[in-house]
Amino acid sequence: MRAFLAALALSVAAQVAHAADMPAGASSCSGCHAESAQAQSPVPPLAGRDPAKLVAAMRAFRSGERPATVMDRIAKGYSDEETAAIAAWFGAQARR
Repeated sequence: MRAFLAALALSVAAQVAHAADMPAGASSCSGCHAESAQAQSPVPPLAGRDPAKLVAAMRAFRSGERPATVMDRIAKGYSDEETAAIAAWFGAQARR
């Protein structure tokens, strides 16, 4: 039982640390983008992706160059600085 509680405490601590350095706006991405590559979804995970490619995709969604159902509207809600910070954060996350 102690081992379980210790593992649970470490897991919670890791999640808190994970969320503490997350830039504003990044948490909303998890509504559609699964954290795990194992999840069955047509929406790709963002963790470990090249930040420059994420920024380029957001710009393309924002400008209408890249067709979308929702991302074109979502992308318009972020400044270039916010997009870069979110992309850098997701790029630094380990793929699961």
